[in-house]
Amino acid sequence: MSIDSIIAQAVAKAVKQLYGFDAAPGSIVPAPTRKEFEGNLTVMVFPFVKAARKSPEQTGAEIGQWLVDNEPAVDRFNVIKGFLNIVIEPAFWSTVLEHIASQPRYGIKEATTDSPLVMVEYSSPNTNKPLHLGHLRNILLGWSISQILAACGNRVVKTNIVNDRGIHICKSMLAWQKWGDGVTPEKAGKKGDHLIGDFYVLFDKHFKAEVAELMEKGMTKEEAEAASPLMQEARAMLRRWEAKDPEVRGLWEMMNQWVYDGFDQTYDRMGVGFDKIYYESQTYLEGKEKVLEGLAAGKMYRKEDGSVWADLTDEGLDHKLLLRSDGTSVYMTQDIGTAKLRYQDYPIDRMIYVVGNEQNYHFQVLSLLLDRLGFKWGKDLVHFSYGMVELPEGKMKSREGTVVDADDLMEEMVTTARQVSAELGKLDGCTPEEIDTIAETVGMGALKYFLLKVDPRKNMTFNPKESIDFNGNTGPFIQYTYARIRSVLRKAAEAGMATEGYLGVKPGEREITLIQRLADFPATVEEAGRSYSPAIIANYAYDLVKEYNQFYHDCSILKEEDQAVRAMRLTLSRMTADTVSTAMGLLGIRVPERM
Repeated sequence: MSIDSIIAQAVAKAVKQLYGFDAAPGSIVPAPTRKEFEGNLTVMVFPFVKAARKSPEQTGAEIGQWLVDNEPAVDRFNVIKGFLNIVIEPAFWSTVLEHIASQPRYGIKEATTDSPLVMVEYSSPNTNKPLHLGHLRNILLGWSISQILAACGNRVVKTNIVNDRGIHICKSMLAWQKWGDGVTPEKAGKKGDHLIGDFYVLFDKHFKAEVAELMEKGMTKEEAEAASPLMQEARAMLRRWEAKDPEVRGLWEMMNQWVYDGFDQTYDRMGVGFDKIYYESQTYLEGKEKVLEGLAAGKMYRKEDGSVWADLTDEGLDHKLLLRSDGTSVYMTQDIGTAKLRYQDYPIDRMIYVVGNEQNYHFQVLSLLLDRLGFKWGKDLVHFSYGMVELPEGKMKSREGTVVDADDLMEEMVTTARQVSAELGKLDGCTPEEIDTIAETVGMGALKYFLLKVDPRKNMTFNPKESIDFNGNTGPFIQYTYARIRSVLRKAAEAGMATEGYLGVKPGEREITLIQRLADFPATVEEAGRSYSPAIIANYAYDLVKEYNQFYHDCSILKEEDQAVRAMRLTLSRMTADTVSTAMGLLGIRVPERM
């Protein structure tokens, strides 16, 4: 049992015996004592004042004295207004450490067959361009949230919806037909997604030139865009695709496969994946069918022009278009179709969409529509709305080719990690294979950590130079501390040093602080799961290694002569390393054994 649980249960017993008050389970939540006060854990006594019929100070003093008299874990206490600060008996901390060390997967709850089934959707790329920096934040958040929710005891299904149809896809296809000269990824020596992205940019370049020429002849910009021969050809191609024209469909399948092969390489390097991938080309007709079912049931209505709408004014929203007058789908309809297929495939209890905050209204409407159409999780779907990521230079634009490709950024990060590590002497004595592994681990760790340590709901600026720093709140700093601990443990093992027999040892202040920080890990994982925030895990890992480095500086480990004290410090080191590895694993970040 954790120290928090021991104190919470003891306080519950105290108020029952002292005041006849039954505290609700979970209502007593000890928090770390603020640094300016003496204590390890603090309990608010305000909820018990009415039952005690005494002041908060008197109530706190009575509960504190009961704990000293009846709970072996409590050494002493003090009361500041309505806050009871509790000092844990120093020797008890070694018991806490033993409890932590006895758990094979400390901080992780295992799912059972009865655990809630949570589906997480992330990535959602278009097949007309490669993945870019914005996708990186989305994918890393989605992957990490999936790992955290699984660590909280949920069954998790990771999904992706690929936007593989529409006018934007036809733009790349048409550009390849006109100016591609039969080029393939193999002939170009390029990943398929990058090749297709080039043609998307090329289409926009020619389209803008046509619009400028038409505007010179007196057309407005809107008129010129509508009259552009190139855009008209793209729209005609889309109509042929929807009519299942064999030639257009064949070209579409070939070019999309190039993109999927490219995406897979990017996902592999990122260390992420999916349990199920859905394709918009397979879901948009399903959505149309579901909307027509709703229309027949009187849940939607049809206008005179034949378009189908949902009236959401009773929910404080407006009227939402679901099918155009020509019967074609909109994005909302496609999302309904995807939901239908997912619900057929999995008995979902909760659905989480990892999508940027510019889509807040879309998911507010989708939730209402899914509920109206009978999906039990519809009303409670979670739109994990995250902020945008930019570079120091500002925003990126796909059509203008000013986007930072995910592949290029990852390569840059690994190259920089290699250079910085070499300059600091951290690669001395390593083989070429070890250098490659360390550079990849540190570079990708720096990238992932920098993107995940920020509150996901906030916009952020990604600065590659700041992310690779072996000091401060960065991935490499945490990785280096882990490698340092593993080095200490290897030396201890080589010397045959024991890591048992420390029960009853009274840890010092540095050791107690570190044990308490370790004891916080399970609650930290739960909080990250409740708030869908990998940043909570990231910053916990940083705080933990900061505490360890203070401990490492102040407390001798390998040269400690008292065997019991040395065993405790080695166990403390091992559990810090294991917890750092687990925490970073929840972020999708590897930690190196040597560095």
